[in-house]
Amino acid sequence: MTYDEIKKNKEVCECLKKGNENLGVLGFTDHSAAHCTMVAKRAAYILKKFGYSESDIEMVKIAGYMHDNGNVVNRNRHTKYDAILKETDMRLKDRITVVSAIGHHDESTGGATDPISAALIIADKTDVRRNRVRNKAKENFDIHDRVNYAVTDAALKINMDKKVIALNLQIDTKICSMYEYFEIFLGRMMMCRGAAEVLGATFKLTANGSKVL
Repeated sequence: MTYDEIKKNKEVCECLKKGNENLGVLGFTDHSAAHCTMVAKRAAYILKKFGYSESDIEMVKIAGYMHDNGNVVNRNRHTKYDAILKETDMRLKDRITVVSAIGHHDESTGGATDPISAALIIADKTDVRRNRVRNKAKENFDIHDRVNYAVTDAALKINMDKKVIALNLQIDTKICSMYEYFEIFLGRMMMCRGAAEVLGATFKLTANGSKVL
């Protein structure tokens, strides 16, 4: 089964839709098909830049699109949902690689173990943008809402000469202090640093023009 086929799979689409609805009720940011498509494309971009095979790129796109499907079951341990892939015609080795990557992408329990999981982690954790905030009433923003809404620009750049993966953020500190940003995202950024090391690179984070990691 290919990435394009996964995106059209009715069960995948319905699980993703319901999972995102569940998170909306719980007050989480957007985890819709738009987020998952961005993660899939960004993860593919990362592996392509580092010269990985088309097979690896296809696997990471599938993992990227499906990485949040487990939210249909529960936010807690949402990385463990892999039932759909068992019904596909993917090669066993590829299916296990995709399931493993999905299972290791959450910062509370996971970490990069191979290039597929590494690219997935970086792609997911660097998707920080204000239009992921679903709460329309700014006066009711919690810290997660403020942190995401405060990011006015986020760009992921890869310098192959220096082997550096860089996330460059512009943060409106009138909305969210730098302290609040790191209170929420430091663990995720450290996870990206470990993932970059798996790819033979270093991870760099700049905020408002200053290097912070």
